[in-house]
Amino acid sequence: MSRFLIISASMGAGHDAVASELAGRLRTDGHQASCVDLLSLLPHGAGRGLRAAYRTALRRCPWAYQTVYSTLFQDRGRGGGGDGRSTAAAPLAAALAPRLRRVVDRWRPDALVSTFHQAAQATGRLRAAHGGDCPPSTVVVTDFAVHRQWLHPDNSLYLCVTDAAAARVTAATGRPAKVCGPVVPAAFTAGGRPAPGRQPSRWGTELARIGPGRPVVLVSAGAWGVGRGLTATARLLADAGHLPVLLCGNDERLRAHAARLPGVLPLGWIDDLPDLMAASSALVDNAAGQTAVQALAAGVPVVGYRPIPGHGVEGVREMAEAGISEYAAGDTALLGALDRLARPGPGRERRIAAGRAVFVGDAARLVAC
Repeated sequence: MSRFLIISASMGAGHDAVASELAGRLRTDGHQASCVDLLSLLPHGAGRGLRAAYRTALRRCPWAYQTVYSTLFQDRGRGGGGDGRSTAAAPLAAALAPRLRRVVDRWRPDALVSTFHQAAQATGRLRAAHGGDCPPSTVVVTDFAVHRQWLHPDNSLYLCVTDAAAARVTAATGRPAKVCGPVVPAAFTAGGRPAPGRQPSRWGTELARIGPGRPVVLVSAGAWGVGRGLTATARLLADAGHLPVLLCGNDERLRAHAARLPGVLPLGWIDDLPDLMAASSALVDNAAGQTAVQALAAGVPVVGYRPIPGHGVEGVREMAEAGISEYAAGDTALLGALDRLARPGPGRERRIAAGRAVFVGDAARLVAC
């Protein structure tokens, strides 16, 4: 039995979801696992302020976030360092590393696991400073597009969602990188369409009542309800004969606004998303985050559309280039993709098979090796 300290960050819900799933799998295998929110290690109020600034930038001035992302996250021939270090992350990592060290000294884990890019910088810095006195560290890269904030050559191992991501990591850091696919709860893969003779799920019954005969298309806005033209997208889908289900996360204003649109079903945060996905025909995604990979696991084709800036733009395009989703550059392309993917046919089946094929390993088993 080993002790694992998993370091995440409450920036949205995706990184914490991966951390929680990893912890659950490790405990099931007989290990001890504890999760820590990196933002909670910052001086009083700083973590909340950083999260609020990020959320505000995404919602109100996405151009500003794109500028920050282009400057600090993407390779531009400077700041990343030839050895894979991101000097752009140095100030925050410098503030986090000693605080993380105190947690490590108190909990005495056998290994560290990062599910957030700044956590990867902090663990790398910790190992660089303390060498053999620091536990080995594994970075679980949750992004399809691996930006340089994930990269630090003093981490021990990287786990990635695709071969392309793993190759990028090893080229930049010289560290080993293995491909495991996304980390998704088993409830998503255990779903699927009801077998003949079985009663449909609650969502299957409800959606058939609301929009009989209309293909159900989920429109994702993440935990914060972030995205460009979300209600316009929902209206477009409703006018084209679909039943759009707008996943508003925790944004009650977005849900209230969308509730006034005819033919649109807006939902807040729900705990039975696997069942909803099992009753759905496609997902329109704008971030290439956890909702997108949960859809892949559930056998729901994914179409990237109007991605959020920064990691959203890069991730949506990386998913499409990997052949596991489609990217729609405009309204006509979106409706065309849904015509192929939201209804039965060989195109839909090929896309479902490609999406499920990305799940090639168990990240928890690789972490525990």
